[in-house]
Amino acid sequence: MKYKYAVGTDIGGSHITCALIDLEHQMILPETRVTIPVDNAASADVIMGVWAEAVGETLLGIAVDELAGIGFAMPGPFDYVNGIALFERVGKYLGLYGVNVSEGIRKRLKLPERVSVRYMNDASAFAVGEAWMGVAAEAKKCVGITLGTGFGSAFIDDGLPVVEREDTPKMGCVWHLPYKDSIADEYFSTRWFVRSYAALTGETLPGVKEIADVARKDPKVAELFTEYGAGIGAFLGPWLKTFGAEVLVIGGNTVGASDLFLPAFEKTLADLDCKTRIMWSELKEDAALIGSARLLEPAYWTRIYSLIEKMN
Repeated sequence: MKYKYAVGTDIGGSHITCALIDLEHQMILPETRVTIPVDNAASADVIMGVWAEAVGETLLGIAVDELAGIGFAMPGPFDYVNGIALFERVGKYLGLYGVNVSEGIRKRLKLPERVSVRYMNDASAFAVGEAWMGVAAEAKKCVGITLGTGFGSAFIDDGLPVVEREDTPKMGCVWHLPYKDSIADEYFSTRWFVRSYAALTGETLPGVKEIADVARKDPKVAELFTEYGAGIGAFLGPWLKTFGAEVLVIGGNTVGASDLFLPAFEKTLADLDCKTRIMWSELKEDAALIGSARLLEPAYWTRIYSLIEKMN
């Protein structure tokens, strides 16, 4: 393979993480991993400068002649085909609205035009990474979800995200689907735990970890996690069955409280006769890096290109 390396890049709400992926041997090079904090309220120039710095540090170990390109696991809203940021009403990276990220990265790193810069929705990149090099590598059909600040999801069939098919939700994800009096993202995210804990106790804690610490000592608070597990099982189970998912891969910060919500989750799936295996991500944040880097594998890019414009 002439261009054997790709940079996988994960854009988080407060940081950027990059690493080199060896496309030929299908492995991440952990010694190249770089994480730098980002002020998501900064100007476009400052944000792009930090992103370019992180990618540049990752590239120090190789010659540009060995680089196939850079893949970004990018949250939406974003123009994934043209590399243009469309962030608005999301409370982060608003200063990047309308900025061509590809041009900015190339200019700052002085990269030749032949070096491709490609993009995928971050939840899709997580699932693609797990299906390529992770715990779902042996499954033809899998679903990946990330439980944390938001409720990320993607349906994968033969390594490709499914975004328009009768056996998957619209856009190939579930965060936007109606649930109770709102949408799924409002109930299966950190926000729900913070709201519910405050309603139960009259106190405020910042996140799931802190609430879980209390729940392990307080049965009433533990009931919140039972409600969460049962709810997410009832919500996801029918989709897992309709899609025929062999594996459900779960990642995200809320996994740290799995001892509290997993029993109710598994029981609800069993009650629905859903036989999908639940597996925890072993790649964790690396899954999105790996998934985004796979966009630079020529054969895979040929297969996925037509799907990119449908992601958001």
